Amino acid sequence: MEPIVEMNAERKKAMQMLKTARGQLDGIIRMLEDGRYCVDISNQILAVQALMKKADLEILDQHIHHCVKDAILNNDQVEEKIEEVLLLFKRAR
Repeated sequence: MEPIVEMNAERKKAMQMLKTARGQLDGIIRMLEDGRYCVDISNQILAVQALMKKADLEILDQHIHHCVKDAILNNDQVEEKIEEVLLLFKRAR
Protein backbone atom coordinates (compact mmCIF):
# COMPACT_ATOMS: atom_id res chain seq x y z
CA MET A 1 0.00 0.00 0.00
CA GLU A 2 1.26 3.47 -0.94
CA PRO A 3 1.79 6.12 1.73
CA ILE A 4 -1.10 8.42 2.56
CA VAL A 5 -1.08 11.65 0.54
CA GLU A 6 -2.27 14.91 2.07
CA MET A 7 -5.64 16.35 1.06
CA ASN A 8 -4.60 19.13 -1.33
CA ALA A 9 -6.85 21.33 -3.47
CA GLU A 10 -6.90 18.88 -6.38
CA ARG A 11 -7.94 15.99 -4.15
CA LYS A 12 -10.63 18.11 -2.50
CA LYS A 13 -11.97 19.02 -5.94
CA ALA A 14 -12.05 15.36 -6.98
CA MET A 15 -13.70 14.39 -3.70
CA GLN A 16 -16.44 16.96 -4.24
CA MET A 17 -17.04 15.60 -7.74
CA LEU A 18 -17.31 12.07 -6.36
CA LYS A 19 -19.74 13.17 -3.66
CA THR A 20 -21.83 14.89 -6.32
CA ALA A 21 -21.76 11.70 -8.41
CA ARG A 22 -22.87 9.70 -5.37
CA GLY A 23 -25.84 12.04 -4.97
CA GLN A 24 -26.66 11.68 -8.64
CA LEU A 25 -26.53 7.88 -8.32
CA ASP A 26 -28.99 8.04 -5.44
CA GLY A 27 -31.23 10.15 -7.67
CA ILE A 28 -30.98 7.60 -10.48
CA ILE A 29 -32.00 4.82 -8.11
CA ARG A 30 -35.03 6.87 -7.07
CA MET A 31 -35.85 7.45 -10.74
CA LEU A 32 -35.82 3.69 -11.33
CA GLU A 33 -37.94 3.06 -8.25
CA ASP A 34 -40.42 5.71 -9.40
CA GLY A 35 -40.69 4.18 -12.87
CA ARG A 36 -39.31 7.26 -14.64
CA TYR A 37 -38.76 7.41 -18.39
CA CYS A 38 -35.82 5.23 -19.51
CA VAL A 39 -34.18 7.91 -21.65
CA ASP A 40 -34.17 10.33 -18.71
CA ILE A 41 -32.53 7.67 -16.55
CA SER A 42 -29.95 6.91 -19.23
CA ASN A 43 -29.12 10.62 -19.57
CA GLN A 44 -28.49 10.81 -15.83
CA ILE A 45 -26.27 7.73 -15.98
CA LEU A 46 -24.23 9.37 -18.74
CA ALA A 47 -23.90 12.51 -16.61
CA VAL A 48 -22.57 10.46 -13.68
CA GLN A 49 -20.10 8.66 -15.94
CA ALA A 50 -18.81 12.00 -17.25
CA LEU A 51 -18.39 13.32 -13.72
CA MET A 52 -16.55 10.16 -12.66
CA LYS A 53 -14.17 10.52 -15.63
CA LYS A 54 -13.56 14.15 -14.71
CA ALA A 55 -12.77 13.18 -11.10
CA ASP A 56 -10.46 10.44 -12.33
CA LEU A 57 -8.57 12.90 -14.54
CA GLU A 58 -8.25 15.31 -11.61
CA ILE A 59 -6.70 12.57 -9.47
CA LEU A 60 -4.40 11.44 -12.28
CA ASP A 61 -3.35 15.03 -12.96
CA GLN A 62 -2.51 15.44 -9.28
CA HIS A 63 -0.56 12.17 -9.31
CA ILE A 64 1.54 13.20 -12.30
CA HIS A 65 2.22 16.72 -11.00
CA HIS A 66 3.14 15.58 -7.50
CA CYS A 67 4.04 11.89 -7.15
CA VAL A 68 5.59 11.31 -10.58
CA LYS A 69 7.31 14.70 -10.58
CA ASP A 70 8.78 14.04 -7.12
CA ALA A 71 9.99 10.62 -8.24
CA ILE A 72 11.75 12.18 -11.23
CA LEU A 73 13.29 15.01 -9.20
CA ASN A 74 14.54 12.58 -6.56
CA ASN A 75 15.43 9.84 -9.06
CA ASP A 76 13.31 7.48 -6.96
CA GLN A 77 11.08 4.78 -8.47
CA VAL A 78 10.80 6.69 -11.77
CA GLU A 79 10.15 3.61 -13.92
CA GLU A 80 7.57 2.30 -11.45
CA LYS A 81 5.65 5.60 -11.47
CA ILE A 82 5.69 5.76 -15.27
CA GLU A 83 4.48 2.16 -15.53
CA GLU A 84 1.63 2.89 -13.08
CA VAL A 85 0.39 5.75 -15.26
CA LEU A 86 0.76 3.77 -18.48
CA LEU A 87 -1.17 0.87 -16.96
CA LEU A 88 -4.00 3.22 -16.04
CA PHE A 89 -4.15 4.52 -19.61
CA LYS A 90 -4.21 0.96 -20.97
CA ARG A 91 -6.98 -0.08 -18.56
CA ALA A 92 -9.05 2.98 -19.51
CA ARG A 93 -9.24 1.94 -23.16
